[in-house]
Amino acid sequence: MTLINTSFRHAGAQQLAQSLQAARHATLSLFDCYVTAGLDVVAGMPRHPRLNPPLWQLAQIAWFAEWYILREAASSHPADAIYNSLLTRGDDLFDANMVAHRTRWKLELPSPGAVKTYCREVLDRVLDKLSREANVDSALAPYRLALVHEDLCGEEMLAGLQWLGLEAPESLAASPALPPGAGEIAFPGGTIELGSPRGAGFAFDNESPPYACYVPPFSIDACAVSNAQFADFVADGGYQNRQFWSAAGSAWLMQQERSSPLYWLREATQWRTMRFGQRTTLPPNEAVRHINLYEAQAYCAWAGRRLATEAEWEYAALSGHPRFHWGQVWEWTATPFEPYPGFAVDAWREYSAPYFMQHQVLRGAAFATPPRLHSPRMRAFHAPERGDVFAGLRTCAW
Repeated sequence: MTLINTSFRHAGAQQLAQSLQAARHATLSLFDCYVTAGLDVVAGMPRHPRLNPPLWQLAQIAWFAEWYILREAASSHPADAIYNSLLTRGDDLFDANMVAHRTRWKLELPSPGAVKTYCREVLDRVLDKLSREANVDSALAPYRLALVHEDLCGEEMLAGLQWLGLEAPESLAASPALPPGAGEIAFPGGTIELGSPRGAGFAFDNESPPYACYVPPFSIDACAVSNAQFADFVADGGYQNRQFWSAAGSAWLMQQERSSPLYWLREATQWRTMRFGQRTTLPPNEAVRHINLYEAQAYCAWAGRRLATEAEWEYAALSGHPRFHWGQVWEWTATPFEPYPGFAVDAWREYSAPYFMQHQVLRGAAFATPPRLHSPRMRAFHAPERGDVFAGLRTCAW
């Protein structure tokens, strides 16, 4: 594994420098896909309730790095930056906490060329400052934060290309097949320490503080549910049979009039799908993706199974079992997104806290997630109805 693909959580200055440059290369390649489609200016971009205009997103990524690294802000509070932005109205345009999502489509943004110049200037200054930092966690924390922010935004930009039906960079869109005949794995259960300790490299605030958690014995799929398995649910009338759906799921289904997963297309006797603007045969041995929580719950009910709790998922992922595979798609769990006991916000104050009790936890990582972000302790979270993200499921049983 290359240096840029090893975990960023304990990354030193050299790895961070290489990873920040790799992340920017990926971001710009994603942005160029929007440029090719004429969507580099906000006016031509179709609105999405959760995705950002790509030009605004590109500038905001640089603004975020500038805020925490060059302007040495202790937190995301508007008064916490020590220095001014390189842009005259940078905070007014790109502070995500101050600029509501719906207004991002109406802003008078700099030209794409000016935004790229700003991005390049910020990265050059960041790398120069990084070269003079002490190789200790406290000094490197803002660089790790800027890196993970850019990587997470990049995954959202890739999801946007899929939603719009636009071509994506081949290196970022490749999806691996699932291992054959994986079956399920039984675990005896026991007490585990859930979460990441503070002061030991990078940890998201929602992973801390760690606490002892008892996990009863359980059995869990060795890998995520495949397209072929989910197709059996669809063929058996899974979307029509309301006994498999929760009340919230039934309400969502009535609004959507959905009879198969997002982007699936029925052609004669086979399933096809739209992948970044290209119609292709649905790979049967690939992890099913673009499944929301309601669809995941309905599949489990049909299969006589359930979603794993996040504690069960983390237990299995940390077990080292050679047949437990993850990383193809984010996986919905049965756990609502809540703070761990003793939770405290970090510098990025709005990362977790606004979404507690409203979103659901997903675990693992997706094919679109850079390997350096992969961690069995990472808690992703989305609203239950989100199907545009690269999410799937695996099933579990007592």
